[in-house]
Amino acid sequence: MTRGTVTFLGTGTSTGVPMIGCTCGVCRSTHPRDKRLRPSIFVDVPGHAQILVDTTPDLRQQALRYGITRLDAVLFTHSHADHILGLDDIRRFNMVQQAPIPCYATPPVWESIRQTFSYAFDGRPRLGGGVPKVEAHDIDGPFVVKGVRILPVPLWHGRMPILGFRFGSLAYLTDCNAIPDESWALVDGVDTLVLDALRDKPHTTHFTVAEALDAVQRIRPRRAFFTHMTHDLGYEETSARLPAGVELAYDGLVLDFEADVS
Repeated sequence: MTRGTVTFLGTGTSTGVPMIGCTCGVCRSTHPRDKRLRPSIFVDVPGHAQILVDTTPDLRQQALRYGITRLDAVLFTHSHADHILGLDDIRRFNMVQQAPIPCYATPPVWESIRQTFSYAFDGRPRLGGGVPKVEAHDIDGPFVVKGVRILPVPLWHGRMPILGFRFGSLAYLTDCNAIPDESWALVDGVDTLVLDALRDKPHTTHFTVAEALDAVQRIRPRRAFFTHMTHDLGYEETSARLPAGVELAYDGLVLDFEADVS
């Protein structure tokens, strides 16, 4: 095992927080932890790999804010807009690294990405602009990126099958409202759990805070952090009612974990 870090690039839901046109207390809050870009993490295992999970519409802003200058791989959890629409910003990493960026997704996600970003995959010459260059890899089981072992964790996002990822002692399970029976064992013994907790009111495709707490109780990590949150969850008010060992993640939070490396 090797020590790595995970940086939360965004912890908000698909609209981000504050939301356009909203004047609620959280959207008007000056507390920095009430400001949430779209959901993504950056995993850095020194001497091995720097890995981005999802390319949000805020990717350029996130990369500049947190000093991301290199990508050894991009992993996609699923193909919803708030998780893929920053793919075009891969172009800058192509320029810096002078190479395509290895990207990993399930075949259905690749199908959607190829439709959304057809200009990057259709092979036609483009005048006056470049296209993101990626090496497309299918996820069909555990895989390794520059010595970092990654375990996909199947999840349900409503009726959509998606993936979470386990990196050694860290599991990242965003955008889910159910963990299938076969996936509980995949997160057994995890030390740090990052889990979807959209809001208190029930939702058809996301865990509520109460449902996320039930999952934490079953998994029993040493520490848990909630992400993909709406403006319904003010940082200070919500944090005050969470049990010990459970916290709200926030943009810019950096955590240590033990990566599984070869």
